Amino acid sequence: MHEVHPTEQSIVRHHRLPIVDDAGQSRLGAALSRYVRGEVRFDRGSRALYATDASNYRQVPLGVVLPRDAEDVLAALAICRRYEAPVVSRGGGTSLAGQGCNAAVVLDFSKYMNRILELDPERRIARVEPGVVLGDLRERAEEFHLTFGPDPSTHTHCTLGGMIGNNSCGVHSMLAGCTADNVEDLEVATYDGARFTVGSTTWSEMEALQRLEGRQGEIFRAIAAFVRGWAPAGPWRRGW
Repeated sequence: MHEVHPTEQSIVRHHRLPIVDDAGQSRLGAALSRYVRGEVRFDRGSRALYATDASNYRQVPLGVVLPRDAEDVLAALAICRRYEAPVVSRGGGTSLAGQGCNAAVVLDFSKYMNRILELDPERRIARVEPGVVLGDLRERAEEFHLTFGPDPSTHTHCTLGGMIGNNSCGVHSMLAGCTADNVEDLEVATYDGARFTVGSTTWSEMEALQRLEGRQGEIFRAIAAFVRGWAPAGPWRRGW
């Protein structure tokens, strides 16, 4: 029996409880099990299974969470903040440079958050959850003689969330571009609890976003500062 998802205040009103020993790790697992409706796996076998991806790296995680929905993700992030526990997102575990393993709480989206929410053949867009396998999306799209251009060799089990994180491409990247070139917008959640949508942004929209209060404005101000320092002189910098 799981309790309802906690409010932000109900989780963070206590003092932070950093994980410094096995007891702290056990408390973290218990807290996650209490509030997350998906699966919480802190047993040694599960931690060993998630200690590696397709690379040669090995990092035993603190534990594993398989969230059922976005509310589960927010609850897991809030609890991990309380315990000062790092998190790492994981899709199909096909990363070749260790991106899918770390000494952290692993959020595995592939089991439950794997739905194709919408496929619009007229606009040629799909709205998906991060755990959708690329091959499943391409199979659905082929019903309308469409496809998702980036096609890494692991397309039968890599997920869209992992592809976005890695900016995957594949053998047809010269034709279709990388994953970033094929994403319209993203609903994101930050470690500190902010949740908002990002996507293609004009210069004037970027200026307005920088004036926002809170975490979202802080992030866009940092992006703008990065672009100013990186972009060469010319049209790219016009208006900055």
